[in-house]
Amino acid sequence: MDRNAIRLRTRATPILLGGVMVALIWSTQPLAGDKDVDIREAILSQIEAFANEDSEQAWAHASEGIKLRFGSSQVFLDMVREAYPAVHSATAIEFAERVPHGSFEIQTVKLEGPEGRRWDAYYNMVLTDGVWKIAGVRLQPAQTGI
Repeated sequence: MDRNAIRLRTRATPILLGGVMVALIWSTQPLAGDKDVDIREAILSQIEAFANEDSEQAWAHASEGIKLRFGSSQVFLDMVREAYPAVHSATAIEFAERVPHGSFEIQTVKLEGPEGRRWDAYYNMVLTDGVWKIAGVRLQPAQTGI
């Protein structure tokens, strides 16, 4: 498995997934710029929060637009659980390309969700007060696997 991929075998505890996240971030630092590391850390932190049903931590990584749209951390978590099970309950994560778009970035992430289905997730990332926030995710079935 390459440096940009992690596999989650079961619903992770905060300590286990946190350790995996730190290892992934540190393993990519010599290869990636700070922007890459910061964007990946925001996405992994939110996925970890979803796995642990931590609505406040997941909410902390959402953009202001997402917060205005959903109104509360619990409504947001419930929506992700129902509408985006591959994000909420990812079992494998691999970072692919990041594409700059001026005022935002698109980070492609390959996910394996419940039941082994594979997805391409396109994260819309915005920089707010020096911190990368998630402004949305578009999922589509992956053409190739992780």
